[in-house]
Amino acid sequence: MNLQKLTVTLFAISLLSVPTVADEAKSTPDRSRAFELYQQGKMVEAMPILEELAAENPKDIAVIESWGVSVLGYAQTLSNVELRKKARIRARSILLKAQALGDNSDLLQTLVRQIPEDGSISAFSDKKEIDEAMQNAEADFARGDLDKARQGYMRAYLLDPKQYYAALFIGDTFFKQHQPGFAGEWFSNAVQINPDIETAYRYWGDALLGRGDLNEARSKYIEAIVADPYNQTSWGGLNNWLRRSGAKLNWMKLRDRVSVQVKDGKTTVTLDSSLSKDDQLLMTGWLSYGMSRALWMREKFAKEYPNETSYRHSLKEETESLHLLITVSTEIAAKEKVDLTGSDFGTLARIEKAGLLEPFVLLNRVDNGVAQDYAGYRAMNRDKIRQYLDQIAIPQSPAQSAAHD
Repeated sequence: MNLQKLTVTLFAISLLSVPTVADEAKSTPDRSRAFELYQQGKMVEAMPILEELAAENPKDIAVIESWGVSVLGYAQTLSNVELRKKARIRARSILLKAQALGDNSDLLQTLVRQIPEDGSISAFSDKKEIDEAMQNAEADFARGDLDKARQGYMRAYLLDPKQYYAALFIGDTFFKQHQPGFAGEWFSNAVQINPDIETAYRYWGDALLGRGDLNEARSKYIEAIVADPYNQTSWGGLNNWLRRSGAKLNWMKLRDRVSVQVKDGKTTVTLDSSLSKDDQLLMTGWLSYGMSRALWMREKFAKEYPNETSYRHSLKEETESLHLLITVSTEIAAKEKVDLTGSDFGTLARIEKAGLLEPFVLLNRVDNGVAQDYAGYRAMNRDKIRQYLDQIAIPQSPAQSAAHD
């Protein structure tokens, strides 16, 4: 079973946020009670109240999202597979309605992406006893019985100490019972089982953020991105941290000023028409980048990747081409006495000097071709990806920066 593709479960609810202060103005006893149950994880009890509230006010985004999540929780309590699928389909349709109304919360986006249109759900394990223990524990969780749910996950974990989601969910039950220390221990166990799944890092970060430890939360959110940067959910924790800390991501989007095409055996390198003929630095730098990529397309890729049947844009190609862009540009800048500080070229030169050009490519310049090289690079250079995120892309919070001054 591919755990990365495992359909999202109730434990995506770790992403839940309390309704905003603005919502308090329209609070009623039923609404307050519904959200109280919802925050306690008692999805089955909250569901009918939220459904009535949604009928009364069909534009109340907070209510509709919570109703959809509660229906998803209720689905887990159904033993009949077909009924469970139908409930999951309904949950998805409710969440899509909230999205159409303007809801763009991390939780909603995660659920809409991960609940299949047919409502199907993958097994946790090929072994029946383990899967049943996990599914039953999820049903207990949906009812809000966290102690019983933890017992079920523990049973699955003891049957299979490599069951990532058992360890993860044990930690999550502790997190929801406001025991971040125990939660962290189990999130750590999950990381040891599989360091390349982002969820445990993100949940761990949530636990740390909840108790105000911004620095440690930041480090866990970085690890989540290192584990799986092309999964949008991996960035949810960091986005929460950025909002909480007031920091802003340092994310350079390098504008391409050249295009390269190979057609009928002929290679065409075309500079951006907006480039001024007087700007020798930009024109020569980008032309060298384009010529490098053209060489890769024509012949170098086949030599470097003899086992691949067709050309693709690769990490090696982009890194080598950017290196040439940096080298040519800095040489011209030195001759013409141009200060590159603060420019994209200056930033690229600084990244390359730090030995972090490859992580920059994998994160800032990625496409479908380059992404295929990520797992192999991560296996050998996890520390460099972490360093790039920690030292270049993700600043410390203003409060932390002031503490170091």
